Amino acid sequence: MQVREKRHVEERIDGAGYRRAHARRPAVEGVVARVVIVGDVGGCAGELARVVGPLAAEPGTVVVQVGDLVDRGPDSPGVLAFVRERLEQDPRRWIQLVGNHELPYVGGEPFWPVPLAEADGSLLRGWWLKEWLRVAVAVRTAEGEELLVTHAGLAVPAWQVLGAPVTAGTAADLLNTRPEELLFSYDGPVWAEAGQVYSSWLHAGQPMPFSQVHGHSTIVSFRHRSWLCEERIRSRAVVDWQARQTVTRVGGGRFVGVDPKHGTAGAPRWAPLVLPGAEII
Repeated sequence: MQVREKRHVEERIDGAGYRRAHARRPAVEGVVARVVIVGDVGGCAGELARVVGPLAAEPGTVVVQVGDLVDRGPDSPGVLAFVRERLEQDPRRWIQLVGNHELPYVGGEPFWPVPLAEADGSLLRGWWLKEWLRVAVAVRTAEGEELLVTHAGLAVPAWQVLGAPVTAGTAADLLNTRPEELLFSYDGPVWAEAGQVYSSWLHAGQPMPFSQVHGHSTIVSFRHRSWLCEERIRSRAVVDWQARQTVTRVGGGRFVGVDPKHGTAGAPRWAPLVLPGAEII
């Protein structure tokens, strides 16, 4: 498969009404066999290597990891080493998003009781400066569905702050300008809770402009096989208990939750979201 880099330059109208040129990030152009979206890892290096390693090694695969690489699990340095190797090989084939557990190392307030070693924190800061840590990415499935992928999901108020973009690609571009009012907000796409995000769209009075994939939180307890959301959300959701994923349909779109909730020891069984024939947009 031949891969080429491309950059798109678009004109957008900002909040003050001025047209501004905006350069989109390099994308993978050509036939992509599949996009694999990986939920929160949380320091579980063994689970990452066992499940994602073989998928990432296959030609034509682009991996998107939704953030929260570190903390809670037994081997955050091992997770970072695994991701570092793949980013250095080709950052177009491993797209790394920022989670709330990475934020303290790129300008956010510390909150986890055990900080990373200085070398690991410096590694994350270096990825942020190189733009190897993104806030969002957009994916188009083989069926033509546009998906916005963020760590926690984009609620209606945050979407409105962005200017109510109508495509996942534009939303991702705007989020990747790193607007601080959203990036460090508990209502933004790195910190918001799934139930909060879904409920905002249920009450929006308009269809979702695009579907979304997120990690960070979930509307069920996989461990107890129980629901953690209101009935209005539950009635629209289906759960894959083995893969540890949820799909919730809201107003013409859907939310796919991919946080497997590894905890401190790793989930006994889980799977990433695999999208054959998808492409990064």
